[in-house]
Amino acid sequence: MNKDSAAQIIKLALKEGRSALSEHEAKQVLAAYGVSVTREYLVENRGDVEKTAKKIGYPLVMKGCSFEIAHKTEKGLIYTDIRNDAEALEAFDRIKKGLNGYSGAILIQEMVKGRRELVMGLMRDEQFGPCVMFGLGGIFTEILKDISFRRAPIDESDAVKMIREIRGNKIVDALRGMEAVDIKTLAQMLIGIGHIGLDFECV
Repeated sequence: MNKDSAAQIIKLALKEGRSALSEHEAKQVLAAYGVSVTREYLVENRGDVEKTAKKIGYPLVMKGCSFEIAHKTEKGLIYTDIRNDAEALEAFDRIKKGLNGYSGAILIQEMVKGRRELVMGLMRDEQFGPCVMFGLGGIFTEILKDISFRRAPIDESDAVKMIREIRGNKIVDALRGMEAVDIKTLAQMLIGIGHIGLDFECV
C-alpha cells in the first residue's frame, strides 16, 4: 500500500476546495491500496488520441473525466467498444463537445468484458466509522440490495465471509462456462478499501 501517493491526490483536491475526485483520481487512490483498476490515460488534445489508443490497444472505452460530473451516461460522455482510430477520434470530438462548460479531460481506457458485475464500496457510519461494502453490482445493486458490510479494518477472513454471506454468493463460483472468481484477490481489494477509510477521514 502506498499511502503517500494517495495522500497527494486527496490533499490536492482538498486544497482546490473540491468535495469529490475525478474517476481517474479515484482509481489512482484505489490502485495505491492494491485495488485492481483499468489501464488508462488522460488525454486533452485530439492529436494524442491515436498514440494513446496504440499504447492500450483496441477495443477501448472513452469517457469524459471531470469531478463535476457524477453520472456520465446521462450526459452522453461514455463510448464503449471503440475499435479503430476513426471511432476513437469521433468519440473524442463528441465527448469534448459534451464537456463544454465543465473542467476535465478525456479518459481513454482498456475495455474490460465480463458477465459478472460486483460492487465494492466504503461508507462512513456515525456510530461505527468507516465500513466496507460488498455485493451484487450493476442494476442489481439498487433493485436487490444484496450487500454485506463490515467495520474497517477487516482481514482476509472477514472479507471472505462478506463475499459468501450475500444471497447471490454463487455468482463468484464457476458457472455456465465461466471460471470461478479469485476470492483471495477480491478479499485483498476489500481490505485495501477498508484501509483507505481508516487513513483518510475525508473519504
